[in-house]
Amino acid sequence: MGWKILLPQEIMSEGRKLLEDAGHTIIDGRGFETADVLADFKEYQPDAMIVRITPITREVIESNPNLKVIVRHGAGFDALDVKACHDNNVQALYAPVANSTSVAETAMLLILEMSRNVTVLHKTWVDDYYKAKLKVKKSTLNGKTLGLIGCGNIGSRVAKRALGFEMNVMAYDPYKPACDFPEGVEVVRDLDRIFKECDYVSLHCPNTPVTKNLVNKERLAMMKPTAFLINTARGGCVDETALYEACRDGIIAGAGLDAIQKEPVDPKNPLLTLDNVIIYPHIGGNTTEAAHRASYFAAMGIQEVYEGKAPTWPINDVDYKTAKTYTDTKKPDTKPAGMFDF
Repeated sequence: MGWKILLPQEIMSEGRKLLEDAGHTIIDGRGFETADVLADFKEYQPDAMIVRITPITREVIESNPNLKVIVRHGAGFDALDVKACHDNNVQALYAPVANSTSVAETAMLLILEMSRNVTVLHKTWVDDYYKAKLKVKKSTLNGKTLGLIGCGNIGSRVAKRALGFEMNVMAYDPYKPACDFPEGVEVVRDLDRIFKECDYVSLHCPNTPVTKNLVNKERLAMMKPTAFLINTARGGCVDETALYEACRDGIIAGAGLDAIQKEPVDPKNPLLTLDNVIIYPHIGGNTTEAAHRASYFAAMGIQEVYEGKAPTWPINDVDYKTAKTYTDTKKPDTKPAGMFDF
């Protein structure tokens, strides 16, 4: 006898087929707002759910005593009340590697777009071709230094791609030993070095009490006036008022964002008025390939729990204020890339 599994949003065919072939009953939800899920929970009392973008609160979790598993369709899970899951003996799972490549590519896309001043080019080149071609500032990535804050599944992939562009890469991640960072990356334990020394600062950390407003006025002031901030992580990691002022006043050269504090974006968000800021609608993980992988891995997680197996990707309770940190460093055994290399 299989389980009843709620899908507030459709998943890709591979995941659905895995569940149906295992004998589970799929319930297609009435909608993906929190209120819709709450109504479905009360009506159907499903055993499990795969959630994509819906915020899942304690109220929702506690409305269904039959609930056994919730799987986040992807890597980020800050919209899921994980503590409420664990308080109610509900397994909380996710699919951390499903969209890692997709998000890493998005980070590189934003880095490239900022390097070529794409927004200004788009606004200029039709009316003033030669200004766009010769006067709008553009730069190469070769020889520049990328600083990564967070070097997990996504940050590591960004590092490898940046090294392929002949960039120098520094990374800060206090929860990871130096030996686990990708080869070619300089591991630093002083966060301020990332802001002071790097031409691009790219965020790949979760939204936690430790990282909330990690990028603030003081740290933006440390950056070079030619440097860019890239955020494909979570909007809560950045003080947006400070970022707006830094980009407006030339404290930094600009920002490429795939995550902001309020999503969907408020049309009055002042960052939208700046030519040196690019904002995407949080689409880093939303490629076709990532969706196929996330759907399959999410369904796999439910099936693992159903069969009594230890799930591959549980969401664990982590207190980042007291979690183990590392102080060891590592320098790459290579010559730094330079402007005049050939």
